[in-house]
Amino acid sequence: MTVSRSSGQRISGPYFNGSKLHDPKPSSGDRSVYAQILTVLMFVALLVTSIFALSSGAAEVNINSTMSYIFSFGRSLEINAYERVILEAIRLPRVILGILIGASLAVSGAVMQGLFRNPLADPGIVGVASGAGLGAVSFIVLGTSYLAPVATFFGIYHVPIAAFLGGILTTFLLYRVSTRGGHTSVATMLLAGIALGALAGACTGILVFIADDEQLRDLTFWQLGSLAGATWTKIFAIAPIILPILFLSAFLAKGLNAMTLGEATARHLGINVQIFKRITIIAVAASTGAAVAVSGGIGFVGIVVPHLLRLWIGPDHKYLLPACALLGAIMLLLADTVARQIVAPAELPIGIITATIGAPFFLWILLRKRSLLDL
Repeated sequence: MTVSRSSGQRISGPYFNGSKLHDPKPSSGDRSVYAQILTVLMFVALLVTSIFALSSGAAEVNINSTMSYIFSFGRSLEINAYERVILEAIRLPRVILGILIGASLAVSGAVMQGLFRNPLADPGIVGVASGAGLGAVSFIVLGTSYLAPVATFFGIYHVPIAAFLGGILTTFLLYRVSTRGGHTSVATMLLAGIALGALAGACTGILVFIADDEQLRDLTFWQLGSLAGATWTKIFAIAPIILPILFLSAFLAKGLNAMTLGEATARHLGINVQIFKRITIIAVAASTGAAVAVSGGIGFVGIVVPHLLRLWIGPDHKYLLPACALLGAIMLLLADTVARQIVAPAELPIGIITATIGAPFFLWILLRKRSLLDL
């Protein structure tokens, strides 16, 4: 199939499904300036959201004290010892963890959608998060018995590494099953994702069944998704994985833009498609695995954020990926703040909040993109 381009026409990232070309609405012009302005505004919004999240909770911390603490890089003498302990030991690790995980999930979703050339791809929906969760649960339950030598060898990184391996295996199987002849069938991808997610869920259920009471309580809350129990140790465990991948994603933008026009076109543009796909799959699996390992099942961030930003700033991944990182972090921090406030002093699992927002949004996308599921 040939994609023609008339002189001066701007092509804005069509999605392919089998032999059919689904072209979004024509570009309304160069939106790069608008994208840059929106990115700066979202950075400011992330700072404001972080201050709000640090100041909110069962223990009251004055917002002026919070701002003084942040802008003095923790050296402020205007906050008392109680507020300092609350900020440094509880809320600051939670906010930093939320920023890392929100950015990771949103960027992973955008990268998967660019790789599969379809806006319905998401690590949670197509089973990648379930595979990563299975890897993490395996070490949570068996890390003190059968897998103790491996857990000891990898130290604090054993759960993120296990989640990464589970995620990369699931992503590889999903890609192999849903792609044939260089084209990805979206219907096959979704159905295969459901099957792989169900299989991973069954294996996870077996591990939950053999878990002891303490592990069972942790797993039940973990599976619903939460930032509770955020510690500096968890941050040090996943930051060396997530931060380099977020940095690497900037170099994936050109390849993802080319891939939206099809693999043949990407080859003509100088992209080594096979190597690019391997790097992309590994990056998504590692990033998703690290996030799932410490936060559990937080869904729909990876589909809601990229789709909203495509509507606002267009499909160019050069601007889309950094914008996704910022908006994903903002969305997860806001969801976590709501989860802490809505049933205070108890805490609602954050996965419930994101699913409540994301599931209707996903159905709306399906209604708008109904042709994407045509075989």
